[in-house]
Amino acid sequence: MGNHAATMRAVRLHAFGGPEVLVYEEVPRPVPGPGEVLVRVHAAGINPPDLYARTGFARIPAGLRPPWTPPLVLGSDVSGVVAALGDGVTAWQPGDEVFGMIRFPGQGSGYAEYVTTPADHLAAKPAALDHVEAAAVPMAGLTAYQFLIRELRPLSGGTALVNGAAGGVGHFAVQLARLAGAERVIGVASGRHEEFLRGLGVDQFVDYTRTPAAEAARDAADLLVDTVGGPDAHRLLPAVRRGGLILPVYLGDYHRERATGLGISLPDRMQQVRSDGGDLGELAALLDDGRIRVHVDGVHPLPEAAAAHRRAEQGHLRGKLVLQVHP
Repeated sequence: MGNHAATMRAVRLHAFGGPEVLVYEEVPRPVPGPGEVLVRVHAAGINPPDLYARTGFARIPAGLRPPWTPPLVLGSDVSGVVAALGDGVTAWQPGDEVFGMIRFPGQGSGYAEYVTTPADHLAAKPAALDHVEAAAVPMAGLTAYQFLIRELRPLSGGTALVNGAAGGVGHFAVQLARLAGAERVIGVASGRHEEFLRGLGVDQFVDYTRTPAAEAARDAADLLVDTVGGPDAHRLLPAVRRGGLILPVYLGDYHRERATGLGISLPDRMQQVRSDGGDLGELAALLDDGRIRVHVDGVHPLPEAAAAHRRAEQGHLRGKLVLQVHP
């Protein structure tokens, strides 16, 4: 086992593949470099990019895949306590409770007892949340925040429609759309999520298993936040008004020429969420005030990361899945 001070437990993969490649084992403990912080991880969030990375980015064309090679520790979202400081770090002290999306869109290594991170990727953990809840926030919350608050001119009234409204990004998007200035928010999800979404302030709920969103909300949306995407994304076009905007969270085929003909705008390129402690601090203030909240669908102990990935692959989550690292 070696010198315990220099090692830690982590979940690592030695080959790309299914959830079974995730192995709980002893690995070297990282050391913070200049401008970095060592965090003792209490909880780590699970995100779709973790699943893509575990397969070796199999769904991405070979020429565009990140050059990651095993052995790898996955995970960008963590909440924990500052354990040590690299040279030049003055923003944090050992003992500070912090959370963050680490090194994204690079490799984060959060499924571990300790992780290093650039100091400016962290924000103070919201006092209103425990570490498990805080670890559920960063990527999903920052995606919704950066797309809706950072990038968008404030919505002057109007209606926002969120497709996949009960999921990680979706459940933040329905709350932040309101803060961005939407007068009405329509949430699209399966029927079992109706009460949950109405509790988050959705004005109209569409159960897509009964009625297609494009039918139930025809010409209703000034803004469509689509957290589903995929080859059938264009089926939502009839729900968007002329002059409306589509914000895709994942790649989708929106029949761009047809959309343009309908007077619907799409971004020129896919937006990518980025690590940003300042943005996360703004989100933390909203969480502390109770203006937005986070929902944790399930918690798995770190050694059971493979089971957590199996659950993630089934989809239909309400909010987020989290790994508990330090009880």
